[in-house]
Amino acid sequence: MYAVVKTGGKQVRVTPGQAVRVEKLTGAVGDAIEFGEVLLVGGEGNPKVGTPLVEGAKVTGTITAQDRGPKITIFKMKRRKGYRRKQGHRQSYTEVRVESINA
Repeated sequence: MYAVVKTGGKQVRVTPGQAVRVEKLTGAVGDAIEFGEVLLVGGEGNPKVGTPLVEGAKVTGTITAQDRGPKITIFKMKRRKGYRRKQGHRQSYTEVRVESINA
């Protein structure tokens, strides 16, 4: 069984037991979390497609990590003008282990 959930402005395909990284969510490591915006549930038979959400479907999971991703370097330069800008960025994320899909 699998589901497509919407979180952090993105759509993520999840299956039970899978660890998935999503945009930063509030909560501590070990807290239970619930995704209510389920767009699609599939696996046995025909998939249930929501319009836009599947009624009564939810995905539950546990937060396993609150961390930051690798550093991204942003470098801007205009040749022959003496213009250089260097900036770094690390995106925060939450790692969630999916426990169950209820449809």
